[in-house]
Amino acid sequence: MQATFRHTHVSRQTVISFMVIAVFALIVVMLSQTLGGRSDTQGQTSTHDEPAVVEAIAGSELSRITLTADAARRLDIKTAPAQNETVNGATRPMIPYAAVIYDAEGKTWAYTNPSGLVYVRQAITVESIEGDRAILSAGPPAGTAVVVVGASELLGAEYGVGH
Repeated sequence: MQATFRHTHVSRQTVISFMVIAVFALIVVMLSQTLGGRSDTQGQTSTHDEPAVVEAIAGSELSRITLTADAARRLDIKTAPAQNETVNGATRPMIPYAAVIYDAEGKTWAYTNPSGLVYVRQAITVESIEGDRAILSAGPPAGTAVVVVGASELLGAEYGVGH
């Protein structure tokens, strides 16, 4: 008996769509494991406090994220201070480009670290990008700690990705 094979044409767009969905699913799984509870040796989830508490900020559409020390350690959150820089004779706020995050609508944000394990997303306006620096026309004042490692995970926690 001879096997018959049917050739099915799959468009490049379909392959790309499946790849995007697979990458998104992988990110969701990774975030849920990073921010979720740990398991004991018998596979049961341990009963620790939530790794991130998200609270609405009154009078704002933003939230305050408070991490446990263990969650901050696992996410390896790193910050750097916003600075002022003179560009063409004008003083502009500057943050590391690693602190810039984009939302689904393309708006630009940075997570600030006002105290301890507390993080707040702040709208920024990027004027230009020069190497690893983002020159802003609006953003946090000089000296404000901005998240340069872990901002994507904070965004996922704020929006409940993985829960």
